[in-house]
Amino acid sequence: MRPQEPSPGFFGVALPNTSPPRLATYFHVHLVSDSTGETLNAMARAVCARFENVLPIEHIYALVRSQRQLDRALNDIEEAPGIVLHTIVDEKLRAALEEGCRRLDMPCLPALDPLVSAMQRYLGAATTSRVGAHLRLDNDYFNRMDALNYAIGHDDGQGGQDLDQADVVLLGVSRTSKTPTCIYLAHRGVRAANVPLVPGRPLPEKLFQLRNTLVVGLLISPDRLIQIRRNRLLSLKETRDTSYTDQEAVREEIIAARRLYERHGWPTIDVTRRSVEETAAAVLNLVHKGHGQVEVLG
Repeated sequence: MRPQEPSPGFFGVALPNTSPPRLATYFHVHLVSDSTGETLNAMARAVCARFENVLPIEHIYALVRSQRQLDRALNDIEEAPGIVLHTIVDEKLRAALEEGCRRLDMPCLPALDPLVSAMQRYLGAATTSRVGAHLRLDNDYFNRMDALNYAIGHDDGQGGQDLDQADVVLLGVSRTSKTPTCIYLAHRGVRAANVPLVPGRPLPEKLFQLRNTLVVGLLISPDRLIQIRRNRLLSLKETRDTSYTDQEAVREEIIAARRLYERHGWPTIDVTRRSVEETAAAVLNLVHKGHGQVEVLG
């Protein structure tokens, strides 16, 4: 929502707007899927993010594959009216859901239908009615599981002797989202390790011998890092003052990290205002040299 313009006062001087800020609008979104529901969840959040002061209350119904399960979902939908999004493939269940929503006078949107129709027209091919067709135990699936195991086994400097097996190694001071970024990359099939930069602790020698593995340095502003670290200590009920949150000590950590990256010519990513997903996307751009990730789906 755009902020209101200030009201004109005497002699054309703008007066500040004193109207109270608009309160957030809550509404229910029902996501009905015959699979895991991850696709619907991502789509709903992406769309809702386009609206300011709008907070969706998500109701997720996953693995809906019988009339009994659908009836339970419809009962919940009736109790909390809102928008219904679905990816139901089975024609009978799909018709029952759409009829139930018509009866309740609620919008019911088949989320993937426009894209499926467009691709069907372009390809001139029939679609499959198999539930969860995108969740197959194929090579891609096992590669992602292997990448996930690698990320877990090489978190926080572990497994330093075989860093050369990684696609990318992330470096950064404490609390720069190294671990969640590696886990996210693993779900994209990228083998990612992370090594923390800790004052007084030497880095693994293997790190400086890497030839075919991308090393990326993560940077962050001192103020943002101190805020994150303080929140972390509060969650642990730790109240003692330490160099971990000391402004001068944190600044020196970040300066030392920046100098390390420059000395070795490692590319950097500033994570100060980035989400984990955005950081991972930036890493993927570096891994694929800005050309985008190319893979055969299915």
